[in-house]
Amino acid sequence: MSIPPIENPLVLFGVWFDEARESETADHNAVSIATVDTDGMPNVRIVLLKDYDEQGFVFYTNLESTKGTEILQAGKCAMCFHWKSRQRQVRIRGTIELVTDEQADEYFASRPRQSRIGAWASQQSRPMNGRRDLLAAVAKFGVKYAVGAIPRPGYWSGMRLKPLLIEFWQAGDFRLHHRVEYRRDVDGSSWARSMLYP
Repeated sequence: MSIPPIENPLVLFGVWFDEARESETADHNAVSIATVDTDGMPNVRIVLLKDYDEQGFVFYTNLESTKGTEILQAGKCAMCFHWKSRQRQVRIRGTIELVTDEQADEYFASRPRQSRIGAWASQQSRPMNGRRDLLAAVAKFGVKYAVGAIPRPGYWSGMRLKPLLIEFWQAGDFRLHHRVEYRRDVDGSSWARSMLYP
């Protein structure tokens, strides 16, 4: 199966994303996020994509976590989707901007109540003496926010990866895979499409 000659990579991504939703057994929106620290040492972990459009790809995190601090320091990161059921991969590289407070508030309010309490309780990526420390913090904030709305912590927000490069990979017979790369033009208004050797 080859990659169709669609000019806009966001349109092609939407087709593949919808197809992955149908065939992946869990978390079709799981995506690896790659960052680098101040020494240039790489890090990678998996998050869940929560939204995407022509402006970019949105996920949410603790801004004070290792992931959050590395992304904010560098101002960029990379993503990689892998949908084994479809034998497909999508790689994305670009710059980062924070979503608006209104967008972050809206998404935070949509999360399960215990997840919102967990966002307050977890000092993400920092050392703890034992799990009881986390459970004690969950209990503390559970009491604090036992009634009424749970506000979004100031250190918790969404990040939008604004793509500069998107590469689509489709498995081929005998490892003669299909690869198509889209690079955003200098003015950011259009995409240049090219095929790559596998």
